[in-house]
Amino acid sequence: MSLIKVENLSKQFGNLTAVNNISFEVTEGTIFGFLGPNGAGKTTTINILCTLLAPTSGKTYIAGHDCLKEPSEVRKNIGIVFQDTTLDKDLTAYENLMFHACLYDVKRSVIKERINDALNFVGLFERKDDLVKKYSGGMKRRLEVARGMIHRPKVLFLDEPTLGLDPQTRAHLWEFIIELPKKHNVTVFMTTHYMEEAEVCNNIAIIDNGKIIAAGTPEELKKTVGGDVIYIRTSDNARAKNEIEKLFNLEVSEKDNELFLTALRGDACIPEIIKAVGETVLSVRLQRPTLNDAFLKMTGRQIREQNGSPEDTIKEAVRSYRRRHDRG
Repeated sequence: MSLIKVENLSKQFGNLTAVNNISFEVTEGTIFGFLGPNGAGKTTTINILCTLLAPTSGKTYIAGHDCLKEPSEVRKNIGIVFQDTTLDKDLTAYENLMFHACLYDVKRSVIKERINDALNFVGLFERKDDLVKKYSGGMKRRLEVARGMIHRPKVLFLDEPTLGLDPQTRAHLWEFIIELPKKHNVTVFMTTHYMEEAEVCNNIAIIDNGKIIAAGTPEELKKTVGGDVIYIRTSDNARAKNEIEKLFNLEVSEKDNELFLTALRGDACIPEIIKAVGETVLSVRLQRPTLNDAFLKMTGRQIREQNGSPEDTIKEAVRSYRRRHDRG
């Protein structure tokens, strides 16, 4: 069953097309990854699905409810963890969750049990009476995940949930996120530009410049690379590139002074490459296909290359929209 459905969705901010006629569906009880660089249209899409923005054209549905025509019904079925923390730092963790539960009209008879369950789930029960301003970044993120689950939503949106966190804290947070569909019967819709995080997703849509350029399981997307990726550093890349292309009849590319090519059996090719290139070889490494390799193959660049993008313009437009059109 599709819990999220997007049909021919587009969003423009003046002359800027942030989302360009995209369509996809998210199956109930799965973790869905929406991948792309900054400015690709991820946050704009998530804001439309969460009823914070109106689309320029197209339709979006959450649990069968039209996001534009039935915003109240949609909001009852979703939880949200934004990029920027929205916790009240002058309240305790318990008070933050209590306030959220009251906003969503959670029955008084179950509020305490739900709060305690949520705090235990994210490992913060022992710190429930501490002010949030004393929490680390990772603890705040975990508390926001707990808060998003208090009203038992069908969909939990996580917009770059680990942005700004150190690798250890990111890994710890993902331990909780992975368990959400099974333990809380919730569908997770996450955006990220960390390709390695997307490995946990059941399905992925890769978005670039407002368009979905590929979709499938992580393994399906990695297969588009066409084999193992071999990276070679030499003291004469131009000569080495020519020798390798003549030897294997394969295209060799270069990035950051490193040559790379794909081959079905990379481990068998490496000895022949070293023999052909000779003493100019400085280093050789083999890498099994990754999602980042798939993105590179589809777009010609790494996912983290794009900086200073239109996403800043989009975010400011969203903030302005919220100030002018507070919809509750």
